[in-house]
Amino acid sequence: MNFKQKLVHLHHCRGASWNSIYTILKKDPQLNSLYDLNSHLLSTLKIDASIHRELESQSILNRIQQYEIENIQIITIFDPEYPQLLKETYKPPWVLYTKGDPVLLSAEKKLAVVGSRQATAFGKKSIELLFPQIVTHQVVVVSGLAAGIDAEAHQTAIRLGGRTIGVIAGGFEHIYPKQNEKLAQDMMKNHLVISEYPPSTSPQKWHFPMRNRIIAGISHGTLVIEAKKRSGSLITADYALQEGREVFAIPGHILSPYSVGTNELIQQGAKLIITSKDILEEF
Repeated sequence: MNFKQKLVHLHHCRGASWNSIYTILKKDPQLNSLYDLNSHLLSTLKIDASIHRELESQSILNRIQQYEIENIQIITIFDPEYPQLLKETYKPPWVLYTKGDPVLLSAEKKLAVVGSRQATAFGKKSIELLFPQIVTHQVVVVSGLAAGIDAEAHQTAIRLGGRTIGVIAGGFEHIYPKQNEKLAQDMMKNHLVISEYPPSTSPQKWHFPMRNRIIAGISHGTLVIEAKKRSGSLITADYALQEGREVFAIPGHILSPYSVGTNELIQQGAKLIITSKDILEEF
């Protein structure tokens, strides 16, 4: 078994957090002794001892072998295909699971587009106004396949002949929300869907903010279209700011709860967006 296969096997183990994989790699960079790790040693390293049992699991290895048949491609942080922008972020995923066209990860221009799950007519019209020129300039639209603005962004990019990447929480076998499953399946064939979790992983509440760091991390800039005062979209914008990426926001009506977050972003220094030119000139 080569290094990549060992890392992917380790990544499938329950209890194998980002920190625990880091600790194991620091001790054994080539994972030469991975299958010699015993419960006592893992306990000494302050790592979940259940990893020892999982590494003995043939069923996990059998499952991994099925991925090729299911057109699931695996990219580790040590592979040349791994997105350089993401590699530069804080705690980048050790492994990415992809379905679709992985070449999109290396696109020269990628724009994260996020917003409220309760998209208003204003939010939808904003996408209709901005996207024709964005797509014409071959900007790949990145979003989270959530309800609302995310789905509108993916669907509009596709309808206009553009390319799009969806980053999901959980694995491919558990698309959330269910209403976007057809959209996700289409993107897995003709665009790209990625996850940092093995395909059988059910999405957990804490997966969603972690997913947002990838949306911002693979993108050159993040556009927030609508956001309440406390919104996951603002988490994505925060990640973008932390990584020194551009943050764009569409101003909204001061009486609309869906514009509070975007208006505050502009107050804090995000670029106010009126036309697509405002975004494209930063690329």
